[in-house]
Amino acid sequence: MTRILIAIPVYNEERHLQRVLTRVLEHAKHVLVIDDGSTDSTPCRLPDFPVEVIRHAENRGYGRSMLDAFRWAAVDGYDWVITMDCDEQHEPASIPDFERAIEEDAHDVISGSRYLVGADGSAESVPPPDRRAINAELTAEINQRLGLDLTDAFCGFKAYRVEPLAALSLDERGYAFPMQFWVQAVANGLRIRELPVRLIYNDPNRTFGGPLDDPAVRIAHYRRVFHCELERCADRLPAAALAGVSTGCSDA
Repeated sequence: MTRILIAIPVYNEERHLQRVLTRVLEHAKHVLVIDDGSTDSTPCRLPDFPVEVIRHAENRGYGRSMLDAFRWAAVDGYDWVITMDCDEQHEPASIPDFERAIEEDAHDVISGSRYLVGADGSAESVPPPDRRAINAELTAEINQRLGLDLTDAFCGFKAYRVEPLAALSLDERGYAFPMQFWVQAVANGLRIRELPVRLIYNDPNRTFGGPLDDPAVRIAHYRRVFHCELERCADRLPAAALAGVSTGCSDA
């Protein structure tokens, strides 16, 4: 029987935690919450639920939470880990869709897409223009350089086969984690597909915090992480991957 872990990074999610975990537990028995140094009541509320918890003493970043989830899944013998957010932008009701895709046993990464044909949203669920524009621009570059056909490179609702993750050398701790992941996924031959999920934006004023709230800073940072990873994995990537890339990362 395929063992699946649901992993949920959280940071100051007291508004959404009870509703999300209650609904997730309707679909899953094995749930891990990675509390990334929350300073609200989130840590006090987690013991109310039958979930495992990793607690960061301070905020260490989204990527670090993902790495902790991967390590936990590997050490505890899970076959797959499904990651999702705790801000009610990922519907727990979609977990069975990922489970059905997992049972097909044809891919290593099943990535949710809010923009794939078949995904559903509403007029109220419109992402902030800068986020949609950056997603579209970087998704197009990822596809061009890596030979992929993604429609949504940044959706955090994903399923990962645990075994091939061991071959990846991931160390990006922040929100640019997907930029590193996609490069290494291709470099290591992981089989990728997308799965439509609903586009839900409940809080258009939600921020990244710090300099990344500036769209120009954010896209420059994401692109640098991406290009540095392209250089690092150049010998295992398509020839077109490094066209025009010059970061100096390899000399640092």
